[in-house]
Amino acid sequence: MPGKIIVGLDGSAESRAAAEWAAREATLRGLAVRLVHVWQPVPEPMAQAPLLGAETHQHWTERVPREAAKGLRLRHPGVEVSTEQCRGNPADVLLEAARDAELLALGSRALSGIGGFLVGSVGQSVAARAEVPLVLVRGGEQSADEHLEDAAGIPSAATGFRPVVLGLDITSPDDQVISFAFEEARCRGTSLTVVQSWNLPPYYAYTLAGGYDAREDISRAKAGALTELLLPWRDEYRDVEVSETSRMGSPAPHLIDASRDASLVVIGRRVRHSPYGVHIGSVAHAVMHHATAPLAVVAHG
Repeated sequence: MPGKIIVGLDGSAESRAAAEWAAREATLRGLAVRLVHVWQPVPEPMAQAPLLGAETHQHWTERVPREAAKGLRLRHPGVEVSTEQCRGNPADVLLEAARDAELLALGSRALSGIGGFLVGSVGQSVAARAEVPLVLVRGGEQSADEHLEDAAGIPSAATGFRPVVLGLDITSPDDQVISFAFEEARCRGTSLTVVQSWNLPPYYAYTLAGGYDAREDISRAKAGALTELLLPWRDEYRDVEVSETSRMGSPAPHLIDASRDASLVVIGRRVRHSPYGVHIGSVAHAVMHHATAPLAVVAHG
């Protein structure tokens, strides 16, 4: 039995884009797709309304996953597609459904006018708690968007994939996040771009006071550390071409910029167990809201 990708489906354009992405990913990885629709019963006052009774609402909620699954099977005939309807809190239901899955995919909605994407309360809750990799797909995402331009300068699904981008913090690298990015590049037959960002250390001010600017030395040391870290991964994944980018500054803007030419962006999320709830780091939060390519958030210890 193949592993599966869980898709949170609510009938919106964003969730349909996530389902299409999941079907394409399933084709690449030999996985199945399961569409999970969380049915929330109509409140009693609405259930009594003549135009939206409980039976009408239930019919609609059953129709959404059924028609979505039918469309996926037609467009992706080699992919096994199933549906599931559940009641309850959407975030809790999706997290439970994805417990034994390979991936969980959700949609994110474009924000008009300010160049970002909205990850709603369900998406943020899932992102902060998911133990399997979560992929966020923006509304309107199409297969051609993940591919290189053709000879006429137009993105086409007939060309090769754009690179996979990995945001890496070399002070606390995690093998699970790195291997996920390499595997995604390998199954796409594309390259991997590793982006490292760093800030000047506190002692930099003292070197300036002493008349010496250590910025170039620090930059070389950071780039060298990234190269050394990736050596065993290059050896294991000899079929994946790797490029390295090491830049000073906050990582979020660099990753958001790199996402414009990526087929997939991969970042890690450290699992934090706190009595005050679960949280998403500031970098992950910014990239979740502004990356233009599908974004994989991989939880690690």
